[in-house]
Amino acid sequence: MATSAHTVLDVDSGGGAATAAAGPPVPYLLSFTDLSYSVRKGGGGVLSCVPSRRRRRRHSNRLASADAPAPPDAPTKALLDGISGEARDGELFAVMGASGSGKSTLVDALAGRIARESLRGAVELNGEPLHGRRLRAISAYVMQDDLLYPMLTVRETLLFAAEFRLPRALSPDKKRARVDALIDQLGLARAADTIIGDEAHRGVSGGERRRVSIGTDIVHDPILLFLDEPTSGLDSASAFMVVQVLRRIAQSGSVVIMTIHQPSARILNILDRLLLLSRGRTVYAGTPAGLKPFFSEFGDPIPDNENPAEFALDTIRELEHQPDGAAPLADFNVKWQSMHAALPAADSKDSKRCTMPLELAITESVSRGKLVAGSGSGTASSTSVPTFANPLSVEVWVLMKRSFTNTGRMPELFVMRLGTIMVTGFILATIFWRLDDTPKGVQERLGFFAMAMSTMFYVCADALPVFVQERHIYLRETAHNAYRRLSYVFANAVVAFPPLVFLSLAFAVTTFFAVGLAGGGGSFLFFVLIILASFWAGSGFVTFLSAVVPHVMLGYTVVVAILAYFLLFSGFFINRDRIPSYWIWFHYLSLVKYPYQAVLQNEFRDATRCFSRGVEMFDGTPIGAMSRAVKLKVLDAISKTLGTNMTANTCVTTGADVLAQQAVTDIGKWKCLLVTVAWGFFFRALFYVVLLVGSKNKRR
Repeated sequence: MATSAHTVLDVDSGGGAATAAAGPPVPYLLSFTDLSYSVRKGGGGVLSCVPSRRRRRRHSNRLASADAPAPPDAPTKALLDGISGEARDGELFAVMGASGSGKSTLVDALAGRIARESLRGAVELNGEPLHGRRLRAISAYVMQDDLLYPMLTVRETLLFAAEFRLPRALSPDKKRARVDALIDQLGLARAADTIIGDEAHRGVSGGERRRVSIGTDIVHDPILLFLDEPTSGLDSASAFMVVQVLRRIAQSGSVVIMTIHQPSARILNILDRLLLLSRGRTVYAGTPAGLKPFFSEFGDPIPDNENPAEFALDTIRELEHQPDGAAPLADFNVKWQSMHAALPAADSKDSKRCTMPLELAITESVSRGKLVAGSGSGTASSTSVPTFANPLSVEVWVLMKRSFTNTGRMPELFVMRLGTIMVTGFILATIFWRLDDTPKGVQERLGFFAMAMSTMFYVCADALPVFVQERHIYLRETAHNAYRRLSYVFANAVVAFPPLVFLSLAFAVTTFFAVGLAGGGGSFLFFVLIILASFWAGSGFVTFLSAVVPHVMLGYTVVVAILAYFLLFSGFFINRDRIPSYWIWFHYLSLVKYPYQAVLQNEFRDATRCFSRGVEMFDGTPIGAMSRAVKLKVLDAISKTLGTNMTANTCVTTGADVLAQQAVTDIGKWKCLLVTVAWGFFFRALFYVVLLVGSKNKRR
């Protein structure tokens, strides 16, 4: 997490156009050779790599060694089988094929979203292996789904992306200028101040939403841009506009690789290169114009009035129903490529274009405004490209600001939480109204405290959907190092805290005085603090579970069950000294134990306060049903036996006695408060560990 020194460059409002105008484009050539990737059938095994049918390999540059091949008898399915090709800057490279052909898998492989040990083959940029930190720094990946915060406007969404991606040393005016240029480039000027929207809030259109998704990932003008089905779900006009935007991005000096299912004729005409796949094999690689001669020589000419892309996909689907599948077309493609490679190519100037060494090319791109920041050393080695554009403190601040902005426009969420707490507090206050200092009053206080403290944890279950809903946004943004995972954990905790303060005060004010709890101002303040600590621990626990259990309904089931166990072992239903030794460990793991014990000590700490006097000691016994005269006679007999004078007003049970009876004297109330707070930090630390270990966003 060490930060690098940045060289800040002037970014004018021209964005990518300025880069192109600064001189001839920086040449980039992304090549991939013999990419193969297989998975065991049935989904029960780990993804593994197997040799491709074409044994062409370059051992020095391939992504992974063959030290862990699949067992010979393990049935596998080849998702990629010896795929090779090239993509250049300034061109739109489209991967096509029917569903299940391997389009998304190929783009994932090129974007480094498949574990290196599971992928066989080589991916190179300007002749150098491309993976790891450098790949994440110079690339962006746009997912098929539009993962955006609904209550942010288009401009705010892109500004927050700029604050993540662009370095702190770049002035706010320069960042706004870059965002304004990007809005113009994406054709979003009319929708710039419209919220994104969701099912409950009207916002931008589907095409505009898709362009905003693209914009959040290209705000730093990456060298490599990967997109998974950017036109999926859009009407033809919106899809065409999106592809036009991608064409402009490519012309600004980026390598743009996208998957597309079935492009219209208009979209096909603005694509530069096509790669058609069928069941993981290449069945065509070339320009869109080459489709007609290719299929004509194959013996299945494309009619003049038909979309070549649709015809090609229909032909592939028909072949896939044959016993050999599309293997004849894939074999013909190998011959076609070999034959045309031996002939003088029409684009020989491009095919023979020399590329710069990668480090020099990155340095040149940085000097023209791409990536916006490089290192102070002036080189572009793998260590010179900063892992993160900003220090941790800036990332936390931007995450907090974005979250507060988004949630601040949905006050109904907080109002519902506050209403739940107020209604719960009102019900408890009216049920346990003005409890007296009698044995029954003691039992009623115990019931009130058990219900109150457990309620704090159950109310925190509303934090469960927060990360479940944000998970995919988080994965998208951290996959290419927009910010650190630790920054997200810090910001998540800070944003969650202020509402808890208001909820704690609301519940305490509603119940403390109405129930008639003792201790005055100091006791009330501690009551507020222990409620706040309970909220803090409960929200941390639920946040941790939301990362472990990524399904809301299943998560609610787990939360309710575990909290029920916590309440069972808290010491309310069974005292600590009565819990079997083989379960006592769970008592100390119970989150409810510590706040429950703390409020008991806060209420009954006064050793001079009496909760049972004279004949009240017989309440709950057979003698309790007899007349007062009989009780006094029994009390007198007890006095004579013990040799002491016990009257109807003699104190029999004090607050200290209540604490001893409930076996809550092992830990003091302030230690209980600290332990409860520590639980909150502990679960957020576990949340970070789960994010660190379990969200690599890669296929295995």
